[in-house]
Amino acid sequence: MKIIGSDYDGTLNHNGIDDKKKKAIQSWRDAGNIFALISGRGIESVLEIYKEKQFPCDYLIADNGAVIMKTDGSIISDVRCDAELTVPLFKLLFKCGCRWGHIQTSFSCRIYDDADDCEDDDEFTLENMPDIPYFNQISTELPDFETAAEVTACIKEHFGKKLNPLQNGTCIDIVRADMNKAKGLYILMEHLGANYDDIIVVGDNINDRDMIKEFRSYAMENGVDVIKELADYVTPGVAELISKELAQQSI
Repeated sequence: MKIIGSDYDGTLNHNGIDDKKKKAIQSWRDAGNIFALISGRGIESVLEIYKEKQFPCDYLIADNGAVIMKTDGSIISDVRCDAELTVPLFKLLFKCGCRWGHIQTSFSCRIYDDADDCEDDDEFTLENMPDIPYFNQISTELPDFETAAEVTACIKEHFGKKLNPLQNGTCIDIVRADMNKAKGLYILMEHLGANYDDIIVVGDNINDRDMIKEFRSYAMENGVDVIKELADYVTPGVAELISKELAQQSI
């Protein structure tokens, strides 16, 4: 049994998820292997993607590894950050120029710096936000890559012992200090009773770096240069990766 952990945006969903990809994934599973989606997106978003796109899958990993689910939404692993970090983290984000941050906890909501930006029932400011029991991830977005990199460095400087900010283009996802996509895959590996050599990963962007460095890895041709330099192989897509791996299994 082998396990593919695939990023979503820019990887599985590069140019959409067509029948070719779906058939390839099903062939992978029919051969006795596991396919897991691993994304920086939150729980609700990952579940919505799975239901909407209807691709074969065994496990859904959200929040950069912090939450691992079966495809019916039942939780296998749930790595949490201390709620006491919420307010000081948001104060720093707003000081750095972020307009909002999205909290993923037992529910999800968005916190704005300016009350005039709040339009929906799940949008608040620090003054009126609901009680946050913990968070799996807090995400934000900056206007450009360079600013996002500067804010990522600032978060590391102030919260590096407790939180891990993961830049993904202009977005930043903030999880517990010991959490990233590689750690999430280790948790899934333990759950399945699998071995390190069973893991194969594919990604395209900076928040995939930890899993690309840790496991046998593929970078997407459309990916950023640093990921292509770190990966063992470069591939045009998930279907092509699966075809190569199945051929090696049959040898």
